[in-house]
Amino acid sequence: MFTFVFWILLIWFIVNIIWMWFVLNKQTCQKTFAWVNVCVVIIGFWVLYGLHHNPGAVADWFTCLNWANVVLACIQFYFGYRKISTAN
Repeated sequence: MFTFVFWILLIWFIVNIIWMWFVLNKQTCQKTFAWVNVCVVIIGFWVLYGLHHNPGAVADWFTCLNWANVVLACIQFYFGYRKISTAN
């Protein structure tokens, strides 16, 4: 289950970055992505620290992926909740 969840989270991370890039100015999408990413981070850390797994290369990458998702969620919260000026 550990490796399976890692691959699911990796695919989500890649899709999330690509999709986020194309909707940078759509705040509702950014907010949605950010909150879904918070759920992904909770699941990721729960699987990393809650399940028994062999320490190895996948565990190290899993940790990096979880922290990368934390950073991505922070960026998405910024883009989702920033104040956009309507003046031209």
